[in-house]
Amino acid sequence: MTAFAPDSIVLNRKLPLWYQVSQSLRASILGRPPEAPLRLPTEEQLALHYGVSVLTMRQALKELEDEGLISRHRRRGTFIEPSARRGSPVRLLGSVDAIVAQQSGMSTELLDHGTVPVPPELAEYFPDAGGVSTYHRLRSDEKTGEPTNHARNYVRPEVAERIDLADLARWPMTKVLRDGVGVRISRITDTVEARLADPETASLLQVPLLSPILHYTGVTYDEEGRVLDVARIHYRGDRFSFTVTLDAH
Repeated sequence: MTAFAPDSIVLNRKLPLWYQVSQSLRASILGRPPEAPLRLPTEEQLALHYGVSVLTMRQALKELEDEGLISRHRRRGTFIEPSARRGSPVRLLGSVDAIVAQQSGMSTELLDHGTVPVPPELAEYFPDAGGVSTYHRLRSDEKTGEPTNHARNYVRPEVAERIDLADLARWPMTKVLRDGVGVRISRITDTVEARLADPETASLLQVPLLSPILHYTGVTYDEEGRVLDVARIHYRGDRFSFTVTLDAH
């Protein structure tokens, strides 16, 4: 039986290896195409794939099993749960793969895209750009069809011209930039705040006007310190919570 082939990952030794592996595998599972096999490789094969110990791999798999994404059967192997969907919590723990994982597993509709002058409130991020490319997307729960968030991305034009729109329908922007376009991301700065739903957000997310929402701003930088993308995402307040863990070392 053919086994599911997860994406690769470059591990950050400052973060727990089991966590990085679990988040990378989580992103692969939630972003898999419909025809992908449900059987995972063995623990040993996965450990070799990620370059970690079997013990670390076992801990990563336990995290996914506890979440309900996979099931493990003695003598039969480990399998992806066909109905697995991403749960409500969005946990930002410091790695790009964590952000990719949290943004995966939803159906995505590209509402519009184009090029606009740099908005005044974003001028500090694009001081040398005459304009930015914009992408407005609506994400929905694949199982229920319920809208969960809508996002606007403002991308540096020379980067945007290499984006395949088909990738935006299956991958979060972070993964599109890293794996589709091939840029090297050095860091992402996140800001989360509570807001009230404006008319556009209320209509798109099917929530009452002025109901609580979570507004996320993510700024993605390349290795030269240039801003590649500014993401503004409005999450339904009744579907998401954010937990941030800081490394003390």
